[in-house]
Amino acid sequence: MRPIFASPENYPRYVGNERGGDVPAYLPENCQAGNTAQCSPFVRIGEIPQVNHTYAYFEATYGTMNEHQVSIAESTCSGVFVAKAVNMGGYALLSIDQLSQIAMERASTARQAVTLIGALAEEYGFYGESTSFEGGSESLIISDPSESWVFHVLASPDAKSAIWAAARVPDGDVAVVANMFSIRVVDLQDTANFLGRTDMWEIAEKEKLWSPGMPKDFTATFSDGEYSHKYYSGRRMWGVFRLLSPSTYLPSDYDNLKVDAPYPFSVPVSVPIADVTPLFLFSILRDFYNNTRFSTGYPNPAGGPYGSPDRLGGQSSGEDVGVSGNWERTITLYRTSDSYVVQSRSWLPDTVGGVVWFGPHSASATTYLPLLPGLMKSSPASLEWGWQGVFNSSTNFWTNRMLANYMNIKYNQMVGLVREMQNEIEMQGLKLVEKVSNMYLNSPTAEVEQQIEALLTNNVEAALSASRKLFFELNFRFADGYDNQWKSSQAGGKIFTSSSIGYPGWWLEEVRYPDGPPPASVSGV
Repeated sequence: MRPIFASPENYPRYVGNERGGDVPAYLPENCQAGNTAQCSPFVRIGEIPQVNHTYAYFEATYGTMNEHQVSIAESTCSGVFVAKAVNMGGYALLSIDQLSQIAMERASTARQAVTLIGALAEEYGFYGESTSFEGGSESLIISDPSESWVFHVLASPDAKSAIWAAARVPDGDVAVVANMFSIRVVDLQDTANFLGRTDMWEIAEKEKLWSPGMPKDFTATFSDGEYSHKYYSGRRMWGVFRLLSPSTYLPSDYDNLKVDAPYPFSVPVSVPIADVTPLFLFSILRDFYNNTRFSTGYPNPAGGPYGSPDRLGGQSSGEDVGVSGNWERTITLYRTSDSYVVQSRSWLPDTVGGVVWFGPHSASATTYLPLLPGLMKSSPASLEWGWQGVFNSSTNFWTNRMLANYMNIKYNQMVGLVREMQNEIEMQGLKLVEKVSNMYLNSPTAEVEQQIEALLTNNVEAALSASRKLFFELNFRFADGYDNQWKSSQAGGKIFTSSSIGYPGWWLEEVRYPDGPPPASVSGV
């Protein structure tokens, strides 16, 4: 039997040795949460029949990519029904964490993964991150070298099973899932492009969510809409579509994302396909609606004088006067544990065909690093560790976090230097992926595999060193509000310069700087 564990959606994601007993991060003695209940070995909450063979894969809470180039990305959504886990007094056994891991273990294609986890959710029950409106349902984008699918799942009305649907992304299209269901009209007769629970519309009719003759719109029927605030999901959909399909007109404003369906499930990519590189996708993950009226960056008064695009959550507690409102939810987000881009390359063997470009911490400050799940036997140590509860500058997560927080002080002064470093390391990564792919094609031996793993690990360590070095360089250069540099002098050699950065004029006017103390009066003969 395959054990099933509760999914805490927090650190640690698992403690014990029933899952990969040779993975150090799982073992109780290595748990970074100290001598607390968090570090007690997890107790299985149920089990399902095991299969004869499982595949190797990488995960980061959710399954990421397996040895057959099947990959997964996750987005929590709202749904009209929610359920509790069996260990919390409910009936549902499987979370999206467990479902994604099982898909990685057992599926060699995206379609197989979709069919498998849909059936398991129906049979054993599905529960979400929470039983609240915001966390009760889930979405996955599942891809392989040939296809990409969007998968939605929510609990059934009796909280013992699940309702699910999946739609294939048409070749040459881009689809976006941003914390809300996005699949629209479902045609289960078209099995090439749609999969799902066969009696979902009978369930919807019984629950008075749908009537015969109405469009079989999955999102309009089973989503509970955007959470947090209006535009929380829709603006990001528009934001990605505008970058990958600029020739497709889509409105930036709308009335109701769930009911009015202002955005289709997918749109054709209209930028040259040769331009859709990992580097281009990294730039999308770093986007804050740059150069649009929704930009949270410079020159936006909320970003301060130096144009930080980051917005902390709401008002400080304990104040006498309450101020309500919302910020734009941008694509990039400072409070990110990790993000990644996956590539499944059909023209290469699975061993080197699948690439995960993994970025610890926020997209804005991270450096995306290539990993090959089909070849690597373990993840590099500096990527394996990283939790906000314990400061550890030997990890990429914490080094990137240090860089992100310092960059935020004088964002528009520092971001260019950060982007230069990121571009240099990421370009090296592109060349490295090409190099190791050719190495394997020329000599697919165990010895070459070990060499490739060493090269990829060294690249991770180089990125860690580059980010740490830049952090200290920024501290030196922009200390105390100055721009401190060693520059070449006309006489030869170097000369130290230090000039005040000051504030932009528009911001000084905004904060009423001209109304400050007047100049000193001068009297003379």
